[in-house]
Amino acid sequence: MNARLDSFSYDDDIVRKFLWAAMIWGLVGFLIGLIIAIQLPWPGFNAAPYLTFGRLRPLHTNAVIFAFAGNAFFCGAYYSTQRLLKTRMWSDALSKFHFWGWQAIIVAAAITLPLGLTQSKEYAELEWPIDIAIAVVWVAFAVNYFVTLTKRRERHIYVAIWFYIASIITVALLHIFNNLSVPAGPFKSYSIYAGVQDAFMQWWYGHNAVAFFLTTPFLGLMYYFMPKAADRPVFSYRLSILHFWSLVFLYIWAGPHHLHYTALPDWASTLGMLFSVMLWMPSWGGMVNGLLTLRGAWHKVTEDPILKFFVVAVTAYGMSTFEGPMLSIKSVNALAHYTDWIIAHVHTGALGWNGFLTFGMVYWLAPRLFQTEIYSKKLVNLHFWLATFGILLYVVAIYSAGATQGLMWRAFDETGRLQYPDFVETVIRLIPMYWVRVVGGTLYITGMLLALYNLYKTWAARPAAYEVPVVQAAPLNPVYVDDHAPEAGGLWARFTHMGWHRRWEGMPLFFSVMTAVAVIVASLFEIIPTFLIKSNVPTIASVKPYTPLELAGRNIYQREGCFNCHSQMVRPLTYETERYGDYSKPGESVYEHPFLWGSRRIGPDLAREGGKYPDLWHVRHMKNPREVTQKSIMPAYPHLETNVIDFPAIQKSVDAMAMIGVPYGDAVNTAPAMAKAQAEQLAASIEAAGGPKGLADKEIVALTAYLQRLGRDLKNATAGTAQQAAPAAAAPTAATAPAGPAGSR
Repeated sequence: MNARLDSFSYDDDIVRKFLWAAMIWGLVGFLIGLIIAIQLPWPGFNAAPYLTFGRLRPLHTNAVIFAFAGNAFFCGAYYSTQRLLKTRMWSDALSKFHFWGWQAIIVAAAITLPLGLTQSKEYAELEWPIDIAIAVVWVAFAVNYFVTLTKRRERHIYVAIWFYIASIITVALLHIFNNLSVPAGPFKSYSIYAGVQDAFMQWWYGHNAVAFFLTTPFLGLMYYFMPKAADRPVFSYRLSILHFWSLVFLYIWAGPHHLHYTALPDWASTLGMLFSVMLWMPSWGGMVNGLLTLRGAWHKVTEDPILKFFVVAVTAYGMSTFEGPMLSIKSVNALAHYTDWIIAHVHTGALGWNGFLTFGMVYWLAPRLFQTEIYSKKLVNLHFWLATFGILLYVVAIYSAGATQGLMWRAFDETGRLQYPDFVETVIRLIPMYWVRVVGGTLYITGMLLALYNLYKTWAARPAAYEVPVVQAAPLNPVYVDDHAPEAGGLWARFTHMGWHRRWEGMPLFFSVMTAVAVIVASLFEIIPTFLIKSNVPTIASVKPYTPLELAGRNIYQREGCFNCHSQMVRPLTYETERYGDYSKPGESVYEHPFLWGSRRIGPDLAREGGKYPDLWHVRHMKNPREVTQKSIMPAYPHLETNVIDFPAIQKSVDAMAMIGVPYGDAVNTAPAMAKAQAEQLAASIEAAGGPKGLADKEIVALTAYLQRLGRDLKNATAGTAQQAAPAAAAPTAATAPAGPAGSR
């Protein structure tokens, strides 16, 4: 044995664990997606109270993003990192803690979300104890990863590692700052941000969760596994550098384009649009680099199903990253936002880019990890074609649904009136398209089942004991020797030669710091003015905090996931103000922890719901929507008439809201009594109108109180007081707080 060589082995057991987790959780996530796809055209498929659309949709998104894609990323990262750095992961114990901790978090999400325990922030719905667990597990992963970098036997870190580093750092920042909240019990919390600031933080997180959990990690996987499968080097090293740094710097700015025409300041959404459009170039740089890696190997694509998966994945990435910047343009966004167009866009990326890249990687890894041939190449091919046709059916149907929605919402007739004033008219037209989506999703899931069967048969044919190869490599020289002579020419010539970047790659700690600086600096350019310049959120004197009962109703609204179908944001667009009323103002949501502006409209907007219908209408509508609105696809919520209001918990909610600055006055001592008094008044009103008796302590009363409050404060504004700074004395007291709903009726 050469004394200058170290002998070691790779930890492939952790890779096998993550591979199985990705595939099993992926099937679960896709099946839940199929269930909620059926619930839209067939509302009777909602199983109240735990399995309604509103509660299952976040479970579906979390399962696909964090369980399927997350485990796929970890699987590929653990495999490729060890080989690229020529070292075993620093700590097997931390690797196992990462695996089991992540699976425990997924199980916790699968239990709590159907129970209605949610923060109601898209892709960040999990409550605070689970958020803390995520932070702990992620830090354990990061520590193991970065210490492994210091133990490497390869001086320069490969491009795949760059993307892994960016993902690990940025996801930690996003998760921690978006989820800062004040607990109001073991599984209830309130965001420390309110209204406009909360919306900004949420979509700074939400867009970059897509960027740094679904894009950059998978680009890292692409840069490793695609050249391996094609047996070709990456097309361009320089393009990789441009791709990486421009993507990391630009992506973090793009989140505000999710809030065009909302109460977010116009400068912020315009900045988000500009950087989103610029993002097009680096995104396509990655796509070009991926596809041209196959130069000279295209003939293999016709025969190798693994390469077919990779080619479709990179193509889907290119389509999504073309469409994303296009959707960020305000005029396009005005048509597409809140419609199923966005759902189609997201699924092109999730099913095509993340799904197909994972399948290609798993099929490439399976023979190497299980140390036997793949059971059936024909089944791999069949999986590819089923999934491809499934995606096509899915996205064509939902793109059609989105365009139909957007065009019908904005249509005026020849007299200048809305052509479809009844919202349900726009929903009925979508039903056939929703059924086509069910067919497409079923094909995709059928392919997934074939993949699991194929993998199981491959695993069953494994040897009795896995062979563990011993690898030898020279240890890393602790003294860095720059073996690249300075480039000749001026500063520009030295910059474009990229020798500086070669040096950075030999210093992973410095490289990581520079990545963090790029992300943090870009973020602060938007965050600081959004939070510190008061003119961004002009307050409204008539806007008061919710009463304790309304706050309890808002909690129920969140628990049932109503925000998954209803928005609370009237945009300043003629067809929206004509349909819903006055457009939403920034000052209306200064006490909203969290904001509930929504991201889609399967049902009408609720920003001006208060006083629109009698109290009894809400009671009957929640019990059976189709008795009130024929052809409605909304689930029924009969349990709200039997569930008893948790009055003691209302005090905790008020206390938590007061702690983060909501002026509740004496309500911090008397919230349950105030809530009971208002509930009795409202129940008496419902009974007097011919409604059911004995609702004074039932949840339907609290929810009705909340719905009847929406938009009422703006109506109460008197001339000269709206859009001016609210004096401190305007903060409501316990005596004035409950007066709002009484007056609203």
